[in-house]
Amino acid sequence: MITKRRFCSLIGAGAVAPLLPGIRAEATAQAGHSMARMLVGFGPGGAIDVVARTVVEGMKSYSTSFIVDNRPGAGGRLALGALKNSPGDGSVMALAPASNFVVFPHVYKALGYDAFKDFIPVTTVCSFPFLLTVGPLVPDHVRTLSDFVQWCKENPKQATFGTAAAGSMLHFTGLSLARTAGFEFVHLPYGGPGGIQDLIGGRIAATIYPIGTAIPHVQAKAIRALATTGEQRSPLLPDVPTVREGGYPALETVEWFGVFVPAKTPAESVNRLNGAIRAVVTSDTFIAGLNKLSIDATSATPEEFTRIMKSDFERWRPIVHASGFTPDD
Repeated sequence: MITKRRFCSLIGAGAVAPLLPGIRAEATAQAGHSMARMLVGFGPGGAIDVVARTVVEGMKSYSTSFIVDNRPGAGGRLALGALKNSPGDGSVMALAPASNFVVFPHVYKALGYDAFKDFIPVTTVCSFPFLLTVGPLVPDHVRTLSDFVQWCKENPKQATFGTAAAGSMLHFTGLSLARTAGFEFVHLPYGGPGGIQDLIGGRIAATIYPIGTAIPHVQAKAIRALATTGEQRSPLLPDVPTVREGGYPALETVEWFGVFVPAKTPAESVNRLNGAIRAVVTSDTFIAGLNKLSIDATSATPEEFTRIMKSDFERWRPIVHASGFTPDD
């Protein structure tokens, strides 16, 4: 299980870039490519796209020309399919979320890639906890996670929660809460942040989103935060307890973003890339920028990253299988 002590928190999209200006971290080895690409399986402007561009901006000494290549579609799976067949010389890499490697293999019968055989994990970059929030449909006296569970049991027809996508960590976190607490919790996938608006409008009871997606609406008092899935409380929401404090330690989780290369990439190229990325994410400018959003930057060796992937893969297997969820695609 990955926790905040082991990794970091990543928050919402557009707010990150302005806080991380002009990073120019030096790579640990001489640049070896005239052009390099970082694939991102999501469209421009989202959290992972912003992080990718920030990291690339600091890798000028790794490659004279470095671009972010957005390949949106299928929850990031299309980009990884492209990475699988890319040159294994360190010139092509992908920044991808944990779900693509530790959840999706348990969800989809045909992924188009093998999470462990087709890629080499280079390093993590960051990760983020989730935030469980409720809106005006839930009475004001419901202030804790235990209160909410009790309300759901008493109001089963209204016990609904929205997330960005079915088959995601967000989805399975909500199902895990329902299974652990013994109540029915109807999931509504929105394909993005639209669930927040339905929450504010009183059309659904709760949402589970990355903290960066939900926190502006919590701070505006449009919705109420009941718990964070992080190991520690967020400095931006010091009064919001963790799920462990709320009595549900099994829900404690974050989703990391990590860099991967094709499996045929030589160890020398992997290590050179690892050093270049870690020089960026350990820089004072990068760390300070993320800390303003209650984010911790971190990194790992390829070996450490592989162990974390395997641990998370085993952790999510029984959760996904117990849910009985079957994807449409």
